Amino acid sequence: MKIVKLDESSKKNLLEELIRRSPGHYGTYTETVNAIVDRVRENGDAALFAYTEQFDHCRVDASNVEVTEEEIREAYRLVDQELLDVMRKALVNIRSFHEKQRRYSWFDSGENGTILGQKIMPLSRVGVYVPGGKAVYPSSVLMNIVPAKVAGVKEIIMVTPPGKDGKVNPAVLTAAREAGVDRVFKAGGAQAIAALAFGTESIPKVDKIVGPGNIFVALAKKAVFGFVSIDSIAGPSEILVLADETANPRYVAADLLSQAEHDEMASAILVTTSQALADQVAMEIDGFLKVLERREIIAKSLENYGCILIADTMEDAIGAANDIASEHLEIMTKDAFTVMTKIRNAGAIFIGEHSCEPLGDYFAGPNHVLPTNGTAKFFSPLGVDDFMKKSSIVSYSREALEPIHEDIMRFADQEGLTAHKNAIKVRFEDQ
Repeated sequence: MKIVKLDESSKKNLLEELIRRSPGHYGTYTETVNAIVDRVRENGDAALFAYTEQFDHCRVDASNVEVTEEEIREAYRLVDQELLDVMRKALVNIRSFHEKQRRYSWFDSGENGTILGQKIMPLSRVGVYVPGGKAVYPSSVLMNIVPAKVAGVKEIIMVTPPGKDGKVNPAVLTAAREAGVDRVFKAGGAQAIAALAFGTESIPKVDKIVGPGNIFVALAKKAVFGFVSIDSIAGPSEILVLADETANPRYVAADLLSQAEHDEMASAILVTTSQALADQVAMEIDGFLKVLERREIIAKSLENYGCILIADTMEDAIGAANDIASEHLEIMTKDAFTVMTKIRNAGAIFIGEHSCEPLGDYFAGPNHVLPTNGTAKFFSPLGVDDFMKKSSIVSYSREALEPIHEDIMRFADQEGLTAHKNAIKVRFEDQ
């Protein structure tokens, strides 16, 4: 793993490398994705089923595209019971955390009969995308469905690619049922996103689409944004560890590799004020690479997007962390909570040497759907608010409107909107 002195040049080069991982830079796939989206929009189920056969090598039709109760019962028979118990424990933590995010409508009464407020309501129907393939992520099922359920979404639709046998992974199905999903459909890729966005004969149109996926899913979400809401255009996973000489190098190395194993485009960065720690972490990484199963993926990830930055001061290190705005930020320093107060940009912040990133992925409770590609500068983790919408409430009596009606008409005059002015004027024609 390369070790680089932190300066403006090295930071600029690193940021440019990370930006190139963004889905916005995969122009070669855009035309293909747009064609899939358009075809599903125009032809509904026929296109959806054709793409499922083409990409997932599985034949589905209107009679079997939706997962049945019998299939869910079978999933409960097949799923590892210890895993099911663990998921139920995690659900308690995830629900508890997200219930604290609930917001409620409010109203404020003023003089002369004015009432102002905000009506806060859940979305009516949400679509959750869950990836398929060799990797199975029941934790993502929980993290996407629970906040929607806590928000009070009336109907939660899940789509996930079927296996070649036409079945959905038992862990995914049981996680969905435990979290509170309403319906599950066997559909994946860009075609599933299009089906959720526009509706087909089998899959209902939703108001919002959430959930991770590959580049085709990410670009499809980008293509349908505006027809529906989406959570984000997620990029490859990221971790940044901010550490000083007090950090345990073995812990730091293990945590960096926990993200590097996701895929070859994952980013793992250590920013430290200690050259000695940097050297020790590099040695620990070499040792771990000899025994970890996904060593080839990890090695490629570290080669492309991994590095250790040596900072002169902790203030410089914190500045670099804020500029990079990583999805996951671990702080392993003395006075870690003081350092945390200076962090402005991070998806999730893990404080202390035992607060490792996988704790957040699976069990602690905060959502693991986080902003990537530097978007933590302006985006937040998935939460209950993402499944709510707000309407402003305005109620004025004549007595409340009368003393300000001429002020409003002056505004309308200034903007040349005579009908606006008239709407006020007609209410006081008797004066």
